[in-house]
Amino acid sequence: MIQKILIANRGEIALRIVRACRELGIKTLAVYSEADVQSLHVQLADEAICIGGPRSDESYLKADRIIAAAEIADVDAIHPGYGFLSENADFAEQCESCNIKFIGPSSASIRKMGDKAIAKDTMRKAGVPIVPGSDGPIDDETDAVKTARKIGYPVIIKAVAGGGGRGMRIAHNDISFAKEFHVARNEAQKAFGNGSVYIEKYVEKPRHIEFQVLADQHGKIVHLGERDCSVQRRHQKLIEEAPSPFLTANPALRKAMGKAAIKATEAADYEGAGTIEFLVDAKGNFYFIEMNTRIQVEHPVTEEVTGIDLIKQQILIANGEPLGFDQKDITFERHAIECRINAEDPARNFAPSPGTIGLYYAPGGHGVRVDSHIYSGYQIPPYYDSMIGKLICYGSTRQIAIERAFRALNEYLIRGIKTTIPLHKAIMADPIFKEGKATTAYMEDFLTRNPPEGFV
Repeated sequence: MIQKILIANRGEIALRIVRACRELGIKTLAVYSEADVQSLHVQLADEAICIGGPRSDESYLKADRIIAAAEIADVDAIHPGYGFLSENADFAEQCESCNIKFIGPSSASIRKMGDKAIAKDTMRKAGVPIVPGSDGPIDDETDAVKTARKIGYPVIIKAVAGGGGRGMRIAHNDISFAKEFHVARNEAQKAFGNGSVYIEKYVEKPRHIEFQVLADQHGKIVHLGERDCSVQRRHQKLIEEAPSPFLTANPALRKAMGKAAIKATEAADYEGAGTIEFLVDAKGNFYFIEMNTRIQVEHPVTEEVTGIDLIKQQILIANGEPLGFDQKDITFERHAIECRINAEDPARNFAPSPGTIGLYYAPGGHGVRVDSHIYSGYQIPPYYDSMIGKLICYGSTRQIAIERAFRALNEYLIRGIKTTIPLHKAIMADPIFKEGKATTAYMEDFLTRNPPEGFV
């Protein structure tokens, strides 16, 4: 039985895990950098150990220091959250070798799904639709151009070890391909230490729809419905919702995608919570793009729609317990929308806005949830991702969820820094978004129609 969990993360997800553990009666150990001594998860965990300097490569990415802290504090398991080492197969393997339970899939599953070329091949063999593309990584420019021509422009060049929109470039012809090929490789090398790339057909103006899955250690796999993550800027998600308005209008497509998500999870030999991500074109063709072998930032919308606590399920699965429900038991009673609140200035090309929060007031009321680790007087460090919170609003219909989000955003007060709250308010009032017609091309059009300087 898991008695104590080390939380190898920071910010709102670390606080979320602390809360889930407390409800389960499990002790927590927070590891933190020198920049995060003020963070709420450090203050609320049962124990806390500083593991290094303020930069992530001095602390949260130091696997040896995290393992040492785990051994010193005698923990049973490590929850990696998202980002940092959450999809690092070597770290998962280190945990396994030290008899510390990694709360997530096996290192073998992470490796299989972490290499996008291997993941695509796995899905192809499992009969899951994939985007047409190269058979594997391509390092030679001449071969890459030939492949791009065979696939047909436009194409997208993707880092094999990529994530978060880095190492991704779109090319519309041979001339632009040569430039973008080298840019993608260089960016991938700097970001991931692996410059290998592969090439796929670029699906223009698709929906980005992902299915949440859970798999226990006893062979049971279920999906908890989909999330629509189409509102993105530069491949970074801004707003997520469940269910997808596009699939609500296409129930047969929803059923087919749910079955494909289960097949994909089986093919990955998976354990724990994961996400199967698809692109869906206007005609309803859907293609597997990747599997995220961790909890997602946007998991709360699924929780609010299904009533299932995903963090608790991760821990229970890691503890060897079987899922307590079948696919037929999962119902979808609400619509939920999540707005990622980032410390960024939209009027300055979304430049990061670290600093001290002078006043903080989180919205409340029926159908409103805020996941955040910040408070009045909190110093936002400049070393990490700019997301400082998530506003999740839900109701019996999509319209009610949107109206509730707009109301809550107007109540949300964060003084002393710039945030994306005004951007989210403008999106909630936008007719195209309200009609459920947003694709991955939506934000470019929206910002053309709504210059950030005008956000209030």
